[in-house]
Amino acid sequence: MMAELNTVIPTYSARRVVSAERSGSSCPVVVATDAGYFFTKLRGAAQGPSALVAEIIVAGLAEALGLWVPSRVLIAIEPDLKSDVQEDEFMDLLTASHGINLGFQYLQEGHDIGINEIATIHEEVACAVLWLDLLVMNVDRTVHNLNMMRSHHILWVIDHGAALPFQYNWPSVREDSPRHTPDAMEHHIFWNRLKNLDRWDEQLAAKLSRSVLQSVVSQVPDCFLQPLMSPPVSAAMIERRRQAYAAFLWKRLKSPRPFMAR
Repeated sequence: MMAELNTVIPTYSARRVVSAERSGSSCPVVVATDAGYFFTKLRGAAQGPSALVAEIIVAGLAEALGLWVPSRVLIAIEPDLKSDVQEDEFMDLLTASHGINLGFQYLQEGHDIGINEIATIHEEVACAVLWLDLLVMNVDRTVHNLNMMRSHHILWVIDHGAALPFQYNWPSVREDSPRHTPDAMEHHIFWNRLKNLDRWDEQLAAKLSRSVLQSVVSQVPDCFLQPLMSPPVSAAMIERRRQAYAAFLWKRLKSPRPFMAR
């Protein structure tokens, strides 16, 4: 596992929407920019900016652990953006997504991992993916959504918008909330590797220092956090919310980690 942790997310302007993925609720699109094509998740989709926040944070954590994740960019969508997709419902979604959205490295010749390929994934990688998903409470890596791709012989972990579910109800977050893990994790595609996590637990946790968490949450742009808060929203409020994500994850990382006590 060799990926590097990105520290800056660049911004590019979308020039044209070239295609849209109609399956799933996020309805991502492929956009053309001056820097090439990017697979882009839209802020106007059902989960809103919260899913984009989760994507950025979890991708950063995955890279820190040494997993491969498509690099991220911010994609600016203007009202006059040209689109090769013209269906009314899609155009409404595009209108709701004016502003900054989240783009991902377009994986050339990539294909979604199939169930028959699971057994070929190296034990170290499988355990790292399971450990990460337990940390961020990502219940969306199951037989129905493996959310992994292979491109140029590299395994990429993708689609982390369902992680960090606590962010949808901040008022319910209590001091002990980070110490719980959803029961739905038992449906994880690598759940049968749980017994092997002890071998990797300390090694993986050591890679997620406070400074790494700070670096990861600092990548979340203000424009993704501001709509999630009740107005009026100040810069100080946005920073407190950003730090709340780091604090929650830091408490989950405290030994003994709650997702290891099973």
